[in-house]
Amino acid sequence: MKVVFRVDASFQIGTGHVMRCLTLAEELKDRGHEVIFISRKLKGHLCDLINQRGYQVYCLPSQNKTINNCDTKHAQWLETSWEIDAQQTIQIIGEYIKCVDWLIIDHYALDHKWESQLKNYSKRIMVIDDLADRKHLCDILLDQNYYLNFEYRYKYLVPSNCKLLLGPKYALLRDEFIDLRKNLNNKKNDEIKNILVFFGGSDPTNETLKALYALNKLDYNKINIDVVVGVSNPHKDEIKDYCSRFPYINFHCGIDYMAKLMRQADLAICAGGTTTWERYCMGLPAILISVAYNQIEICQALDSLGIDYYLGKSEEVDEQDIINALYKFQTKDISLQNSSKKALQIVDGLGKYRVVNELLKY
Repeated sequence: MKVVFRVDASFQIGTGHVMRCLTLAEELKDRGHEVIFISRKLKGHLCDLINQRGYQVYCLPSQNKTINNCDTKHAQWLETSWEIDAQQTIQIIGEYIKCVDWLIIDHYALDHKWESQLKNYSKRIMVIDDLADRKHLCDILLDQNYYLNFEYRYKYLVPSNCKLLLGPKYALLRDEFIDLRKNLNNKKNDEIKNILVFFGGSDPTNETLKALYALNKLDYNKINIDVVVGVSNPHKDEIKDYCSRFPYINFHCGIDYMAKLMRQADLAICAGGTTTWERYCMGLPAILISVAYNQIEICQALDSLGIDYYLGKSEEVDEQDIINALYKFQTKDISLQNSSKKALQIVDGLGKYRVVNELLKY
């Protein structure tokens, strides 16, 4: 098959959409299918990374302006009109790609209007979404997240014949997580020895430094702290400088060994993005701070599971809130061992195989 991904990354969008598409692309490529990306060159784009991973990527030009001409909540992420984006995508398919078996769209700014323009240029359309806030015209819809009402969220938003792949059983995880899970040891006690701090690829509000300030107000000299930032993080130099002052804080940037860090960590302080399911595959509970609108509902649902402890939106959370949450884990008011076991039961790491198998049924 020939599979085309339409996905963007930017300082505003973050990197999670591209990263999960790359995970799915890897599995498709391993099974002998051709994979191509179409992505816009926004500030903080990952076109070069996609190309480095061995994929042909057609880069849409940066428009340097925002045209909010549709009713999607994230319309401004596109930085152009949906009509122009659709025309540019159609042009690339018509001139360079030709026949497309699956067009896979992972973009909060695109909806059924865009998809209706592309339906004649691909045999099938798949949408990856998390929000359930707009209509789609697609054959398959994937939402790998856990919500309290996840079975009903898309009831009136997709065609009646659309196949819904819903919940963490379809979580798109890289091979490193699948491989390490095979030899994963359950946490034997509730003692905190290693903490992982990670707020996504961009972290525009610098929650990373907020968490580090909170940790250093406690007596954490005997605890190892791993700090991970993405290459598109605008604060990475400031964070690196801060970490260098303390022998127990380890700075990591643009890494490919996140599974290893998650496996050795006892607790994470992080956002509620796509790395949630990576954590659960590794049995790692967290103190959560939502850094984007689309993370709020997910974080609330995760808190209800008794695995993660949700503090609230980034602008509402201060260092003392983080300290208070750490005390709850430190005093065993919340059991790390029980939280870890619950997480492992939710994500088995085999989601990408299930998704590709569904694609191959058509």
